[in-house]
Amino acid sequence: MPEVAAFVAQLRQAFGDAVIEEAIHRGKAGEPAFFAAENGRTVGTRAPASSQAWTVNAAVHDRHYCPGCDGSCVGTGAHCRRP
Repeated sequence: MPEVAAFVAQLRQAFGDAVIEEAIHRGKAGEPAFFAAENGRTVGTRAPASSQAWTVNAAVHDRHYCPGCDGSCVGTGAHCRRP
């Protein structure tokens, strides 16, 4: 894993040996603190897939609320009655 080793060496210079050693140790112990992959070999623990992604539904993208609106019209198909 020569590319990973070179990158880890740069991290050691930037953050210090102790910090990087701890991250690698934690990754090898099962925590998602360090993960590396190169040429089919892996070391550490991959971070879990994000399940907290937020997307905007086209139906609410350009929604405008009337002054004093309590939001009860949302999802009813009612149109805003602007003054």
